[in-house]
Amino acid sequence: MPPAGEPRRPPPAFPLTVLTGFLGAGKTTLLNRLLRDPALADTLVIINEFGEIGLDHLLVETSDNDMILMSSGCLCCTIRGDLVTTLEDILRRRDNGRIAPFKRVIVETTGLADPAPVLHTIMYHPYLALRFRLEGVVALVDAVNGEATLDAHEEAVKQAAVADRIVLTKTDIATDADSLARLHGRLATLNPAARLLVAANGEATAEAILDAGLFDADSRIPDVRRWLNAEAFDSRLPGHGHGHDHGRHHHDVNRHDARIRAFCLTSETPMPHSGFGLFLDLLRQAHGPNLLRVKGIVGLDVDPDRPVVIHGVQHVFHPPVRLDRWPDGDRRTRVVFILRDLDPSFVEGLWGAFRGDAAIDRPDAKALTDNPLKPSAGGLLG
Repeated sequence: MPPAGEPRRPPPAFPLTVLTGFLGAGKTTLLNRLLRDPALADTLVIINEFGEIGLDHLLVETSDNDMILMSSGCLCCTIRGDLVTTLEDILRRRDNGRIAPFKRVIVETTGLADPAPVLHTIMYHPYLALRFRLEGVVALVDAVNGEATLDAHEEAVKQAAVADRIVLTKTDIATDADSLARLHGRLATLNPAARLLVAANGEATAEAILDAGLFDADSRIPDVRRWLNAEAFDSRLPGHGHGHDHGRHHHDVNRHDARIRAFCLTSETPMPHSGFGLFLDLLRQAHGPNLLRVKGIVGLDVDPDRPVVIHGVQHVFHPPVRLDRWPDGDRRTRVVFILRDLDPSFVEGLWGAFRGDAAIDRPDAKALTDNPLKPSAGGLLG
């Protein structure tokens, strides 16, 4: 209990990792290996249908009808009803001492799932946003069938596009070296900022996979450079710093990832506070479904020494986090975008308009400024 007169502070938020990947990508195999790691002791695992996951050798006892204790010290449960109900119920049990304490959470989605609703649940629900912090999204991609899966299933493309870590599985049985090289390049183009880990090389460790959030799990010190990985994008244009290369994208309507654009915008000078807020609001209201993921660190003119960290998935944005100081010597605003069916040039023009550029180097700049809700002809991909 806090001393008399001192406000009661909420307990530290639990880091939560979303584990996704298309059917047959190897989520069960990876989860089995991770749960043997002592680093994952005191972890709560939430999976959609327990019967589909072969964890029998890790089970110790059934705590009740929903909770199962594992030999690793982890707890496992199924999603009962919806994720909100499950998480609220688990928090009540932990707070009341009715289940073993846990320190982190892993949510494993079904292979056909769009991860966005899970992310929305954590970021948008007032109570859950207070008790959990999104540590990262881990997407598994099957090296044998990966190309065909990405071609055939838009969900698989979206899983990889929003990921912080991409784990490439089954490379040890992939016999087509050219296909594997194409898959590497395709994933790097789809999501340049995601760290690509090869499971067969022993790279998919608990530390590598779970260390993807803004804050270090122990010190709570922000590591913006690692979280954003903005260096993965080209920065060729002064001021705008847009990092996409239109020439390397294949505008083939039969490839779902041809609809995805990943790039980074930068600004050397602080952004106008009101202008940046309007910029985000207009994008979210007009094109929310197309903002697969947005995250960045922003210097604002009202308090340039204390940057703001933003993080959004489609139309849902986590409450901005104000840092006490810039985490390192790089004081540039950097915002990473993963877009679907939205041309980066439209976002760049809108960014320049609200940043207060004297001249926007686009022929339709006036139209963007006069009516930023409506992209110019050709702004949206067919």
